[in-house]
Amino acid sequence: MDCMAQKRILIVEDEPDMAELVAMHLKREHYQPDIAPDGVRALEAARANPPALVLLDMMLPKLSGTEVLREMRQDPRTAEVPVIILTAKTAEGDIVAGLQLGADDYITKPFSISVLLARVSAVLRRAETSGGATDRVLTVGPIRINRDMHRVEVDGKPVSLTPTEFKLLATLVAARGRVMTRDQLINHVLGVNAVVTDRTIDVHLAALRRKLGAGKSYIETVRGIGYRIAVEQHETA
Repeated sequence: MDCMAQKRILIVEDEPDMAELVAMHLKREHYQPDIAPDGVRALEAARANPPALVLLDMMLPKLSGTEVLREMRQDPRTAEVPVIILTAKTAEGDIVAGLQLGADDYITKPFSISVLLARVSAVLRRAETSGGATDRVLTVGPIRINRDMHRVEVDGKPVSLTPTEFKLLATLVAARGRVMTRDQLINHVLGVNAVVTDRTIDVHLAALRRKLGAGKSYIETVRGIGYRIAVEQHETA
């Protein structure tokens, strides 16, 4: 429990009753919750002292959740902070848009507190174990992954990835050209109890490819099955 007590979670929610309810349950699980009631204060808090996780409402005063997430992903101080979207928007397009911006998970309102706590635990666990495989440095073509430093470079230039994107890339490269089905990727990257669809993996892969630039062609789609890393020039250091 001691290590969990050190994990600070920023709750970005403009409804005081909701924010306090979530904070109360997080405290019971030995997290340290902070509350930001609008988008501007959320960015200020995240940049001043990056939290272990952000719970981000989408409809916020002053600055929308979408803008907060976009700003976080563009700022080196917060680019890799895990984000779970809390949203009343249940349309697939809204959810996909959030994932494309770099969210690690989403929960639609109204939600179960037990589900929220399970998702928080899962996302934090993924962030902690994203460097947990045997090879500490992986390379394929222009892509270099340093698990210890949680760092990705393409042609020697650093690329900022979310924890989920990092785990996804490392999982594919470590598979050494083997095809990974969507279900396998969900289990490896999001966890066996994750409540997601195949579309979730597709969205994360699309975002990952955009960020990899010259390295995006090394991620191959195997139609009807899943994904793999091109075996050509594949090396593990």
